[in-house]
Amino acid sequence: MRSADAFVATLRSRRFWVWELGGAFIYALPVLVRYATGSNEIPILNFPGFWIEHLIPGNMLEKVLVNAFFPGGAGAVAGMIFAGYYRAEVLAGRKLYVARLGGALGQTGLWSLFQLLGYSLMISGPGGGWNLFESVFVYPINFVLATLSIFTPDVVCYLGRGIDRIRRQNSKNN
Repeated sequence: MRSADAFVATLRSRRFWVWELGGAFIYALPVLVRYATGSNEIPILNFPGFWIEHLIPGNMLEKVLVNAFFPGGAGAVAGMIFAGYYRAEVLAGRKLYVARLGGALGQTGLWSLFQLLGYSLMISGPGGGWNLFESVFVYPINFVLATLSIFTPDVVCYLGRGIDRIRRQNSKNN
């Protein structure tokens, strides 16, 4: 299949949109909490709570949890769907993870470009005094997290099967 056709087919995929919109919602949750509380710090997610040099942000736990779904996890699913349509085959093994890695890194790159443009606009976050968008110093950690997020679809599927199995056992016992 031509890449343009594979791109259109990817945009028509329900799974693509579930991951993109769901991941964007998960990404936006901490921002919404910050606006609701008026504070930059979220006590549970700000561990250790202080920056280590300029590379490790104070909200590292938040970054790990959020970036697993967006942009990394959603990009991994997008790359997997695109490559499957492009090759006209179901991907497995190494091909699957290479496609996920390409999608995760590609979407993280596009998201980092968006963050850079937003950061240059100097839009204040809740309470003022800090920029709503990410600093360029955290982009390397975003790409590291994107490489790890290729496993997020597997973890979500595994947890979903486990929850489904528990639900079936509970309905059988009742």
